[in-house]
Amino acid sequence: MPRTVFCQYQQTETEGLDYVPYPGELGQRIFAGIGKSAWSAWLAHQTMLINENRLSPRDPKHRAFLEAELEKFLFQHNAAKPDGYVAPEQAS
Repeated sequence: MPRTVFCQYQQTETEGLDYVPYPGELGQRIFAGIGKSAWSAWLAHQTMLINENRLSPRDPKHRAFLEAELEKFLFQHNAAKPDGYVAPEQAS
C-alpha cells in the first residue's frame, strides 16, 4: 500500500514519494509533505530552468539558485520562469 501525505503543493491528500529525493533538512521536508505528482512537476520545471538559463548542476551558484527555486516552487508557489516564458495554454 503506497504511503500518503498531505501535499503542500497540491493542497490535497496524495501518494507520497518512495524515498527522500534531496539531501538534508529540505529533503526530509519534501519527503514528509510533497506528493509524487508535485515532485514530477518540479523535475519538469527544473529541467526547463536548466535548459533555458543554460545552468550547470556542477556550478555551486547554479545549484544554489536551483535549490532556492525548488523551495519556492514546492512550498511558496512563486518560482521563477525563464525570461520570455509563455505558458503552453497561452501560446498561439
